[in-house]
Amino acid sequence: MSVPAAYFTVILIWSTTPLALKWSAQGTGFAFAVAARMAIGLAVAAVIIAIWRVGLPMHRRARQSYLAGGLGLFGAMVLTYWGAQYIHSGLISVLFGLAPLITGLMAMVWLEEASITPASLAGMLLGLAGLAVIFGDSREMGGAHAVAGVFALLAAVTIYSASLVWIKRIGDDSPPLATTAGVLAVSLPLFGLVWWLTDGHLPAQVPARAGAAIVYLGVFGSVLGFALYYYVIKHMETGEVALITLVTPVIALLLGSRLDGEDVGVQVWLGAACIGLGLAVHQWRALAGALAPRGN
Repeated sequence: MSVPAAYFTVILIWSTTPLALKWSAQGTGFAFAVAARMAIGLAVAAVIIAIWRVGLPMHRRARQSYLAGGLGLFGAMVLTYWGAQYIHSGLISVLFGLAPLITGLMAMVWLEEASITPASLAGMLLGLAGLAVIFGDSREMGGAHAVAGVFALLAAVTIYSASLVWIKRIGDDSPPLATTAGVLAVSLPLFGLVWWLTDGHLPAQVPARAGAAIVYLGVFGSVLGFALYYYVIKHMETGEVALITLVTPVIALLLGSRLDGEDVGVQVWLGAACIGLGLAVHQWRALAGALAPRGN
């Protein structure tokens, strides 16, 4: 696959994942939906690894990376699936747009990376302002219990960001597909345990839309999306990759409104705009380099 094709495929997958995530839990329960998704993802990853003979490294750093990623994936996805029951699907993508801001702050403290600059501070403040606007009216976020749903998503984003920093600190150089498989293998028993404790019964009937969404997320959201994202990171500039997190929330909000009838109000759009602007300011240097004209 060419780099531009991979880039736009990642945007498509990440834009459709929030709505598919919400659909997958309708009629099945959030615990079954996420456990089934991860089981399918692990099976697909194992088959690809066997066909391509990638191998699954088991040295110390690889094991640490699997553990860090698995625990982060488990915590982030359980909270995301639970919170998605109460908020608009597009908000999932908007809130995950905060990940680069949170990751940057954690990296500064944990990895002793560059200190906060005026631009990064302004980006974080704009992100907080966006959250404040979104919190202004729970009805615009999706209805009853929406505030709890948003807090669950914020906790999920924080866990996800901490996991990324932890993995970076470990510094494992295993193939991305192998890391994906290892992470899924670590997290799957935990997802199974949550399903067992909260429900423990297979759905009597899986609605067609929910079943299709689970399969889509297992194949594309859990395996292909991550593999192509790592591929894009390897072949494109940081600023070009950062544009993905600016575009996907807008598309996700539009898809939720058009395909699921979600009434996305003005405050949500304003909050999303503030968060997007904050992310742009935070990563201004990288984005400016990506958008600058290039000579022959």
